[in-house]
Amino acid sequence: MLMGEYHHNIDEKNRLVIPSKFRSEIGESFIVTRGLDKCLFVYSLVEWNKIVDKLKTLPFTQKDARNFTRFFLSGAAMCEFDRSGRVSITSPLIEYADITKECVIIGANDRLEIWAKESWDKFISDNEDQLSDIAENLFSVGDFNA
Repeated sequence: MLMGEYHHNIDEKNRLVIPSKFRSEIGESFIVTRGLDKCLFVYSLVEWNKIVDKLKTLPFTQKDARNFTRFFLSGAAMCEFDRSGRVSITSPLIEYADITKECVIIGANDRLEIWAKESWDKFISDNEDQLSDIAENLFSVGDFNA
């Protein structure tokens, strides 16, 4: 399971250091794509293949299925780490996530998410007061005991 929060800067060549803990967990080759909420999703090849298999089952006759598949797959890029543990992120992905300098890399269970620091800070401030309500709505009594 991927978890944790790390802050790094992206350089002028769109390279970002991924923490070594995450590098060992996602493998040498992985996929970076557009995520939801204006962040980037990073998947190991195993997790990526699970998602692609699910996308293949969606009916192409449904507009939502076509649109989501286009959005998700068109931005996807196969990536590898360089010797310094950096990943080069494509310009369209950088633009999509509004990344300029400071980034936040988080573990989100089966994937990493890469956020522009400003977007992450806004996400946290917009949602922190609602966390109790969100948890209550997601977990019914008896299903989850923390």
